[in-house]
Parts: sequence; C-alpha cells; structure tokens
Amino acid sequence: MMLLICPKCRHKMKYGCRDGILKGKSKVCVYCGKSFSVLNNIVKQNV
Repeated sequence: MMLLICPKCRHKMKYGCRDGILKGKSKVCVYCGKSFSVLNNIVKQNV
C-alpha cells in the first residue's frame, strides 16, 4: 500500500499494487479526475 499525491490538486490517496511492478502504472485522481503516473508521485510506501 502506498500514499500518492495528485500533481494537479495535491490531494493524497492510497494505492495498492497487486503485482509489485510500478512501471507504466497510472491512477486517476478521485478529486479532480486527472490521470497521473504512480511511480513519479509516491509520497510514502507501506502505509
């Protein structure tokens, strides 16, 4: 489980990766709808 931050609205969200590979993964912000890369926006791992 990781804590991600949206680059547009700066809200923090939890993200759980099932396979452990983060390259090429993306997430859509639940607050503003922007899609962003998981790998470049990790705040904290193992939340």
